[in-house]
Amino acid sequence: MTATSTATIIDGKSFAEGLRGRIADHVARLKAEHGITAGLAVVIVGHDPGSQVYVAQKAKQTVEVGMHSEKYELPEDTSEAEVLALVHKLNADPAIHGILVQMPVPKQIDPNKVIEAIDPAKDVDCFTPANVGKVQIGLPGPVSCTPLGCLMLLRDHLGTLAGKHAVIIGRSNLVGKPMMQLLLRDNCTVTVAHSRTVDLPSIVRQADIVVAAVGRPEMIKGDWIKPGATVIDVGINRIDAPERGPGKTRLLGDVEFASAKEVAGAITPVPGGVGPMTIACLLANTVTTACLINGLVPPSDLTA
Repeated sequence: MTATSTATIIDGKSFAEGLRGRIADHVARLKAEHGITAGLAVVIVGHDPGSQVYVAQKAKQTVEVGMHSEKYELPEDTSEAEVLALVHKLNADPAIHGILVQMPVPKQIDPNKVIEAIDPAKDVDCFTPANVGKVQIGLPGPVSCTPLGCLMLLRDHLGTLAGKHAVIIGRSNLVGKPMMQLLLRDNCTVTVAHSRTVDLPSIVRQADIVVAAVGRPEMIKGDWIKPGATVIDVGINRIDAPERGPGKTRLLGDVEFASAKEVAGAITPVPGGVGPMTIACLLANTVTTACLINGLVPPSDLTA
């Protein structure tokens, strides 16, 4: 295969918009046929600006698709016991089908204790050990939002993924590890690369699918990419951009987009690629949990 002149740009923003439309249809059907209004509660502790913007978007989009939305904004000095008490209250609330505690939390709160307190049936971020295990063995349930979004984009662009060699760069619990499980489930051959991988460029050059989730701006260069490969860039790195004015920033992915798009067959941009899919998949997971909690089969077009 020879290098393409320029890659197809995978438009995550457009796909997410269509996904939200399907979610709204399923939400309306749950109400009409079963009297169920899917409900999502989001908890944020402190005043991290990035988290504040993200949580506001989650709440806005939850309402737009017809779901019940609850947002809890707690002060920076909220105790761990208070957060756990709120989580237990939401666990017992029949109007809530999904619970998300925005990370990071202040230092006086153990994030692992908070995650373990969430009822796995309402864990729409798929962070609890029980749900991580379900993904591992292929049982029904929510899947981590960002990996689910990546999988949906890959299936939409490539169709079947069976037999393709996927290289994931990054082994985090948030993206790398669950992404590995999802791609294995779709019959890919999967290599997980990381900071200790020897000769990373040569490993990446073998990949039909590259998922970059390492958190280092433009680490993956265009000459690392196999001609015609599909590149999913999960990285969202905010860097200073003085050329735009004092205090201005811009977003860069983990892949050097300008050089990679001249070689890849398809690539996600940053912004506008994977990012919009994360919130859309959070809403999809809430529909999934609302169905499972009520003994219904989740819609197949919203799950992995």
